[in-house]
Amino acid sequence: MKVAVVNYTGTVGKTTVATHLLAPRMGNAPIIAVESINETAAGLGATVEQIKGERFKELLGKLLVADDLIVDVGASNIEDFMGGMNKFDASHAEFDYFVVPVTSGTKEQRETVMLIQALAGQGVPAEKIRLLFNRVESSVEESFGIVLKHIQKTLTATANPEAAIHENELFDVLAAKKISIVKLLEDPKDYKALLRDNKDANEKQRAYWADMFGLKALAKGVNRNLDNAYAALFA
Repeated sequence: MKVAVVNYTGTVGKTTVATHLLAPRMGNAPIIAVESINETAAGLGATVEQIKGERFKELLGKLLVADDLIVDVGASNIEDFMGGMNKFDASHAEFDYFVVPVTSGTKEQRETVMLIQALAGQGVPAEKIRLLFNRVESSVEESFGIVLKHIQKTLTATANPEAAIHENELFDVLAAKKISIVKLLEDPKDYKALLRDNKDANEKQRAYWADMFGLKALAKGVNRNLDNAYAALFA
C-alpha cells in the first residue's frame, strides 16, 4: 500500500500519523519526508529518506517500484508536491490513499477543505481521500463540523468518525525522547520489578524507572486507540 499524508497546514500531526499510526501497521513501510524545514519522522526515531517537493519526478520513480511506502508531505513543500502531481498526468493514481489528518481548529478545518478540493480537482476519487481526526477531545461530530459538512455536501472525501486519534500527552513525550510507540512497547525491561528489587537505588534512577513504567502503561492504551483508528481509516 502506498499512502500520502497531506494537508496544507503544518499543525495537524502528519509526521506523528506517519510514524506512530501508519508505519507500524504497514509492515514498517519506509517513510519519505517531502520536507525542507520542518521536523520529519527522523526526529521521532524513524528511518526517513528526505526529498524536496520540487523533485517530484524522483518521488514518482520511487512510487513506481515500491510495494509499500508512506510519503509524509510537509506544509513547506505541499505546493510543490501538488504542482508536481498536476504536472505529471494521472500521477495521483500511484497512491492508494491520501490520508488527510485534521484537528478541530477553524483554520485547520478550512485549510483541510481547501486541500480536499484541490485533490478532487486533480481527479482523486473520494474513496481514496481519507480524513483522520487528530487530537480529538470530544465527539468528532461536535468538533469537526466545518469539514464534515463540506464532505456531506460535496461527497469529495471519505470521513469515518471512528478514524480518530484522541488527545494524549504521550506523543509530545515521545517526540522529546525521540522514540516511537513501537520501540517503547518493545522495551523488555520490567520497570516495576526494578523499582521493587532496588529500593536502595539513587533517587534519580528510581524516578527514571517510575517514569518509564508510567509511559509504557500509557502507551498500551494509546496503541489500542491507534489500532482502532487505523482499522476505521481504511474500512
